[in-house]
Amino acid sequence: MFLMASKEDIRRRIWSRMEREGIARFPRPVYGRIPNFAGAEEAARRLAELDIFRKATRVKVNPDAPQLPIRRLALRAGKEVLMPAPRLRSGFLILDPREIPQPRLEEAATIKGAFHYGKEAGLDNLPRPYLIVVGSVAVTPDGARIGKGEGYSELEFAILCELGLVDERTPIVTTVHDVQVVEEIDLDPYDVPVDWIVTPTQVIETRTSRPRPPGILWQYISEKLLKEIPLLRLLKERKAQ
Repeated sequence: MFLMASKEDIRRRIWSRMEREGIARFPRPVYGRIPNFAGAEEAARRLAELDIFRKATRVKVNPDAPQLPIRRLALRAGKEVLMPAPRLRSGFLILDPREIPQPRLEEAATIKGAFHYGKEAGLDNLPRPYLIVVGSVAVTPDGARIGKGEGYSELEFAILCELGLVDERTPIVTTVHDVQVVEEIDLDPYDVPVDWIVTPTQVIETRTSRPRPPGILWQYISEKLLKEIPLLRLLKERKAQ
């Protein structure tokens, strides 16, 4: 009987291959991370050529290293960037290129720079993103995706969905190395599929039929997460009221 590899098995296989074949870049080792990969800049340029990027005036981009080139390209193109703070401890940051000195745009796209030049956004002033960019450890051509296993990308999407800021029409894209595209991933109800996969060599429109979660699936939210993420705790308190 064929057994599908577990998410963790897939992650470890990808991380090991990227280290072994010299695909992994700083920060290393990539184990336990959204892996930074050789060709991340080329993947970002390919994404920037797509209509979903060109038309989006505000882009939500994860704070991980392989998506740094996307944050820089977005700011240089005059787009607002909505960046989740690492582990969502400080919620979201809004980077408005109109309010950042032009010579500082490159710096503002980094995590440290985002905290300096960005503005914190809470539940009452979170803006609507018109494109979501997520980092991944592995993806499939039909849109299944897994991250490093902590669930923050899923939570970020769920929070925005709960607030009515994203829906089924909001395009979701990931940039990865070609070796991160795998055949099969078994998803959980809270996992968020992607519409586009962009690598250094190709663009894949997944035309996924996999459903997106309708919001926060509270049965999967632990007390530990509620304590660690003020935004999540506040949202639950408001719903209870």
